[in-house]
Amino acid sequence: MQFVDIKNDIAFRKIFGNENKKIILISFLNAVMKLKGRDAIEDVEILNPYQLPIIKNLKASIIDVKARDKKGKTYIIEMQVAEPDGLDKRLLYYASKDYSQQIESGEYYTELKPVIFIGIFDFKFTQSNKYLSHHAVCDVEDGERVIKDMDFYFIELPKFMKTLEELVEVTDKWIFFIKEAENLEVVPANVDDEGLKAAYQDANKHSWTKEELEAYDYAAMREQDERGKLVHAKKEGKTDVAKEMKKDGEPIHKIMKYTGLTEDEINEI
Repeated sequence: MQFVDIKNDIAFRKIFGNENKKIILISFLNAVMKLKGRDAIEDVEILNPYQLPIIKNLKASIIDVKARDKKGKTYIIEMQVAEPDGLDKRLLYYASKDYSQQIESGEYYTELKPVIFIGIFDFKFTQSNKYLSHHAVCDVEDGERVIKDMDFYFIELPKFMKTLEELVEVTDKWIFFIKEAENLEVVPANVDDEGLKAAYQDANKHSWTKEELEAYDYAAMREQDERGKLVHAKKEGKTDVAKEMKKDGEPIHKIMKYTGLTEDEINEI
């Protein structure tokens, strides 16, 4: 078997946005939010089901799937391969926009339903060492939650270091799937969740159409371009800082420490 890179735009939407295999998204949501028993999600309506895009109009930098459960809760699942400027503000904006658009002017605020945002990041986003974190509005001193309608879950893939043999919880098996599927040749023997099994089946390249594989390859190129642009922009910023420090007569070792540039790079400025 050869599995696709789940972080790829096309792959992510095909697997998690498949209206005919909602068991995949349901299993993933329950695993991330650790919902069991009566609290578990039983069914969802996928609001933007997967459709093969026209390649020339493909957007590769933002990957998202949106769904709503029977209780009216909205779930936004987004995969980010590189950290853009102002990501924290944009996440809050997206969630708030979805929340406010549930009702029209004059309708009762009590009609508003919770919005849950799940961000999967291929970079470190928080200062915590946790690879899965849950963020909400609460009292900063005692943790009391009065405002309960907005939650944010962040999965930071670089912080997830567990090996296949260490996977016990279904949550970890899902994160391992997203991070490592492209490096596997068979479905792991410890996969016992039906939704995750279906996800591995859909990630098998041999089950994809020629058109889907072409779009997948194009999305990979676009994502690499986006990463390159961000790396270039960050290096340009470091160069500007180094220029100012050199003007102020700061020693090379100090400039290296604060910019991350090498001695040769600083000397070339």
